[in-house]
Amino acid sequence: MLDSRNLLSGKRKYLCGLIVLLFSCAICATFSMTGSDDFNIARREVLLRKVGDELLSQSGDLTSRVLPVKKIAENEYQVRFEKDLTFLPDSLVNTTQRLLAKDPLTRDYIVNVLNSANASVAYGFAISGNKKDDIIACKGRKQPKASYMINIKFKPTGINTAKNGYLLGSLPFLAFVGFILLRSVKPRRALPNDQCTEIFTFGSVLFNAQERQLIINKKTIDLTGTETRLLLIFALSPNETIERSRLQKEIWEDEGIIVGRSLDMFISKLRKKLELDPNINIVVIRSKGYKLEIGS
Repeated sequence: MLDSRNLLSGKRKYLCGLIVLLFSCAICATFSMTGSDDFNIARREVLLRKVGDELLSQSGDLTSRVLPVKKIAENEYQVRFEKDLTFLPDSLVNTTQRLLAKDPLTRDYIVNVLNSANASVAYGFAISGNKKDDIIACKGRKQPKASYMINIKFKPTGINTAKNGYLLGSLPFLAFVGFILLRSVKPRRALPNDQCTEIFTFGSVLFNAQERQLIINKKTIDLTGTETRLLLIFALSPNETIERSRLQKEIWEDEGIIVGRSLDMFISKLRKKLELDPNINIVVIRSKGYKLEIGS
């Protein structure tokens, strides 16, 4: 009994360790995406700088600088210029769409061109992964020369959402794996020490509770754990009525679920294994329970 308990304890520790390992692997895999995200963010900033560079070139300015791209909020960036410029909305829309199409994390974004003097919006448009949802207005109207800055806000679909979704999506799977593994080693209700070593004889039947075996006319029949516990109750009280509720309580209560048909099923299995001796039978006592009848 002590060995079996130690074995069970060892299995539980092993499974708990396995679950922790799986969970750790999921977390590591999730946050290993950070390196890839950092690369894509840096690449996005280069693309935004390229937008500013082409906009200057289109306005005829080939010498002034595009100032460093500034991150002003989560998923929002600002492109600034050293000198005043003018731009065509059509060119800005086309350039932005063409360059940001190279960003694997970009599907939806909003572009606002602000006047640096008063932060008013001089022009703006919205691009969606679904073209019919694009919002582009005032194309073909050249904007006057002024000090502009371009704010571009991205919808957070690629960076944080993917990471969080990967991590959260793994939790139900790990919980399910843990449940299945723990259920697979759930301890069966043990037989008391002074009973599991007993050998019972009734008729031509020899019942070895410890080995979970019946020996009938020199034929050995194996029993399951549930069948053994059930037959042991009958063997301790032969030719006596055992209440159905008692059988259910003693066999299944420790598992948290009592199913009436489970008892009937195991009684039926035991009957078949005992039928080699016609003088032994488990009979139904109507409205009460069952009895192990042992004939002469």
